[in-house]
Amino acid sequence: MPVEIESKFRVASHDPIRARLVSLGATRVGEVVELNRIYDRQDGELRKGGCGLRVRSFRSGSDGARRGTITFKGPIQPGRVKTREEIEVEVSDAAATAVLLKRLNFVTRLTYEKRRESWTLPPCKIELDTPPRIGFFVEIEGPDVASILHLQEKIGLPDQTHVRQSYVRMLWEYCDANNIMPRELYLNQEPGAAG
Repeated sequence: MPVEIESKFRVASHDPIRARLVSLGATRVGEVVELNRIYDRQDGELRKGGCGLRVRSFRSGSDGARRGTITFKGPIQPGRVKTREEIEVEVSDAAATAVLLKRLNFVTRLTYEKRRESWTLPPCKIELDTPPRIGFFVEIEGPDVASILHLQEKIGLPDQTHVRQSYVRMLWEYCDANNIMPRELYLNQEPGAAG
């Protein structure tokens, strides 16, 4: 069973983290704007069970096709950092994948964009994330808890509190608190505007 081990931190800005990564010799992999669509059954079975089903896409290549991934995430396990089952498959056509899920009676519960700047500093991956309207975040994913905690200290976040909530949960709550229906949040969208 593939397992995702990561920790997420809310930060005021990515600039000091980026500078620290450069000084540590980290490698910048690139930056993308993702489109994330979260699916569930009509009765909310996945969300009720602490699970998630996501189609993530981004434009790539000269044909402009939306390639990406389909991901199932299991419930979060107890522990110091976020650990959960993650099954992810690359897809060549994210739009067709979304249609397939609809044909299988899954419904879109949340749609959001996110800017992601990716870095590596072995054995960990570092993501500088900007989802719409909830702030700036740093995610560290690694092979084990010790590697993540070590890198957390190296990049200057030794006392920073781990955010255990997923972006999905935070954005869902933001939509509910701001009466945004359907739950769609885009990076260049005015706060409070739907669609």
